[in-house]
Amino acid sequence: MEPIPQDAQKVAVDGATVDFYKFEKDGVTYYAFDTSRCGPPEPMVNAMAGLKLVTSPNVKLIMINHKMPMGLLNKIEENYDIQKEELPDGRVKLVFSYKPGKSEEANLSDSHCSG
Repeated sequence: MEPIPQDAQKVAVDGATVDFYKFEKDGVTYYAFDTSRCGPPEPMVNAMAGLKLVTSPNVKLIMINHKMPMGLLNKIEENYDIQKEELPDGRVKLVFSYKPGKSEEANLSDSHCSG
């Protein structure tokens, strides 16, 4: 299965430097982006822009990256539930989900990468 479905719609996301896509599955709205061909700080910048969309349990963010973004994870892992998956081609897929009472506390304005 492709990490981002073929029928996903391209959407504009404030602050993003790569294309974002939106699709729905099983009553959940997903936003997805791929920074696997980008260098720092683009994965962090786009993740922070995308995480601003995750404002309820029925909205999730999918990030495709060339490696596990440790600087990002260290910064926001307490604020979101994160599923991590290694893709067959060596890239990683992360799915960020809303964590009630915690996601609101995330500092999404700081997209400085320190890892």
